[in-house]
Amino acid sequence: MDYLISFLVLMLAGLFLSDMFRRLHLPYVIALIIAGVIIGPYGLDILEVNGPIEFLGSIGLVFLMFMAGLEIRWKGIDKVKRNAAKVSILNGLIPFVVGFFIANYFGYDFIASLLLGTIFISSSIAVVIPSLEANKLFESKLGKSIVAATMFEDIFSLILLSFVLQIINPMTTLPLPIFYILFFSAVIGIRIAVPELRKMFCPECKKDVFEEQVMFIFAVLLGTVVIFELLGIHSIIAGFFTGLVLSQSMRRNEIVVKKLHALSYGLFIPAFFIIIGVETDVSVFLDAGDAVTLTLFVVVGSILAKFISGYVGGRVGGFRSDQSVLIGASTIPQLSTTLAVAFVGLELGILDHRLVTAMIVLSMVTTFVGPLLMSWAVGRIIKR
Repeated sequence: MDYLISFLVLMLAGLFLSDMFRRLHLPYVIALIIAGVIIGPYGLDILEVNGPIEFLGSIGLVFLMFMAGLEIRWKGIDKVKRNAAKVSILNGLIPFVVGFFIANYFGYDFIASLLLGTIFISSSIAVVIPSLEANKLFESKLGKSIVAATMFEDIFSLILLSFVLQIINPMTTLPLPIFYILFFSAVIGIRIAVPELRKMFCPECKKDVFEEQVMFIFAVLLGTVVIFELLGIHSIIAGFFTGLVLSQSMRRNEIVVKKLHALSYGLFIPAFFIIIGVETDVSVFLDAGDAVTLTLFVVVGSILAKFISGYVGGRVGGFRSDQSVLIGASTIPQLSTTLAVAFVGLELGILDHRLVTAMIVLSMVTTFVGPLLMSWAVGRIIKR
């Protein structure tokens, strides 16, 4: 009965509190996290993260990364990959160095500094694509270059994260070169095996039996996560690469994608965001004198590093000044990888509540500020 009450509280918080905050024009993710803070131990203390709730959050984390991988679109990348590579190299390297030295400056060890640097590399393609589509720039060369650069950064940050996690918590005795050969072989093998598995276990998937198709995708996702974890790959990386592998074939059936999106963002992912809020220790701002300073450094450092390096990368890639401003603004949002790493870092005991809270605030601020700056940059391009 207690489990059902906890689940009910979580669902009601996601439904009513998040709706109340969205009326204040806050993004959905921010509204959910704030709702979690309110019902958590540092707010009204009416939700306890028990076993079933923790399991639901873990599933939500996997689906968050899966949907992030699914958002990546390969179509049209070949034509802009050279320009996108220039942007992504600068837009990844400079923020990584900034993030590493911010953590190091505040006394964190090498591994924690490496994690913050890894977070600074990533950008949120789930925020970027809707903003580009809303401004009718998604199909342009500029839009495709932004999406490709963001895609390259996300993939590299997840590969680097897998390397860091192997250092922190080795789940395999294999030498790292052999380990990564097996990892990428598994990714390729899944890409080849999925169509054959579809024929064997889901013959109705070729027809308009959407329920069976969704069930098949769920089975593939969870099965891949289990296989990857046996190889020593963390579930968040497994979820992302499963979405990445399936993204091209899934795009052919928009109805199934919409059903997956509705189920993921209707239950599992909101539960994860609320749990992130519940586990956010806002008391660090009262108990630790430098917590606010750390958060300011993380947020401002990330925004400036991403914007400036994105702008410079755009100029190096041959884009005009106003277009490069949009590229810089587009790389600011931090969402999936940031929250996933915060959750995992806290779970493994590598990150303390100060840095985790700073990362959550980073995600909330950049998810809000990034699209606003993108709209402003688009206005400059239109006026030209």
